[in-house]
Amino acid sequence: MADSETPGPEQADARTDVGAGHPPPGLGVRREGPVSVLTLQREERRNALDLHLCRTLQQAAAQEVAAGARVLVVTGAGTSFCSGADLGGVYGQEFLDALYGMLRSLTRLPVPLVAAVNGPAIGAGTQLALACDLRVADETARFAVPTARNGMAVDAWTIRTLAAVAGGGVARRLMLAADTLDRDAAVHHGLVDRAGGLDAALAWAHEIAALAPLTLAHNKLVLAGGDDQAVGESFARCWASDDVREGAAAREERRTPVFRGR
Repeated sequence: MADSETPGPEQADARTDVGAGHPPPGLGVRREGPVSVLTLQREERRNALDLHLCRTLQQAAAQEVAAGARVLVVTGAGTSFCSGADLGGVYGQEFLDALYGMLRSLTRLPVPLVAAVNGPAIGAGTQLALACDLRVADETARFAVPTARNGMAVDAWTIRTLAAVAGGGVARRLMLAADTLDRDAAVHHGLVDRAGGLDAALAWAHEIAALAPLTLAHNKLVLAGGDDQAVGESFARCWASDDVREGAAAREERRTPVFRGR
């Protein structure tokens, strides 16, 4: 796995279910003003990722950003965040392309993603959490990448990102000893940023959504190792934006800035 301007959303008070009457199979999408919530909905398979769900999640995330979402929250229905890849259909290149294409696309979106980890995040579930920028986890969350137990492998991005986020020791425990990390240990080592459930993740997402979108896009690009040209362009875009002038005006007028992402 390898490794802009964000449109400003219209504010809305009510929660909105997207595509009422025609929800994407396996995935729930709803909007809370500038925050979109993507919920894996394969409870009978503990939200395991199959070919269709990988493609649906990738498409839905991109569509929500295009529609103006400033933050995406990814979570799972029921008692599992994501139990991994659906082992009934992971032994082909088509699935691997869909899985890693989806993960790669999430890391490249110009808005922050918050994983609300409710229960086990195993294998591809840990990968999905790592593809998000921030992680909030409840007391039932646990993380593992047990490829050594089944002879599979994950790509270099997964292992290197795990080491960068949680430390080399944790990465070695998960990858070389097929160990499992519970929520408290994940918080301690930095794999989880905050303890809490979906409500806590949503509250944090709304706080983040009020920040300057162009600055967040720039910061995410740099953190993801964007090339020098793209980073230079996003840097210049921030300083030439209406938002930087809005920030200055808000300081002068002693009020909260209202950023438009332009």
